[in-house]
Amino acid sequence: MLITLAGLPGSGTSTAGRAVASRLGLDHVDGGSVFRSLAAERGMTLAEFAVVAEADDTIDRTLDDRLTERARLGHVLLESRLSAFLVTRADIPALRVLIWCDEVERSRRVAGRDGHDAREALEVNREREASEAARYLSYYGIDVNDTSVYDLILDSTSTPPDQLVEAIVAAASVAEET
Repeated sequence: MLITLAGLPGSGTSTAGRAVASRLGLDHVDGGSVFRSLAAERGMTLAEFAVVAEADDTIDRTLDDRLTERARLGHVLLESRLSAFLVTRADIPALRVLIWCDEVERSRRVAGRDGHDAREALEVNREREASEAARYLSYYGIDVNDTSVYDLILDSTSTPPDQLVEAIVAAASVAEET
């Protein structure tokens, strides 16, 4: 079984991803954590590291190649902004899930998680999202706003995490049967 899970910062992908992987007995690989650890290793904020990544495509390409290779092994929930696009291009069967959330709610969540005020978090989110969108379009020709690659799109703005988890687990069960 392979599940890809994508969503913008603060949408709840990490919370849902960990719970779904646990419920289904899957490994959980989080591309965002890898990217954050690379930034920390260089002593940079996410925003600073994103600027470096805009000028050095090897950062994203290396991460995405590793995620694609892990996807080929299966038995994993792959959490990454590009995971659905990567497996689709590599013709790897998967349940491809997107969690959407209103940007104000996402900024509130990120502010609480990262210790910013909500206004600052909104700006940081917008900068990060613009940087990623530009990189992915430039490097791969991928428009991250294209939702046609997803099998399931959930809205976490007011839906509790346990309901998101239940919806993903149910969809995975159906996908496993077919």
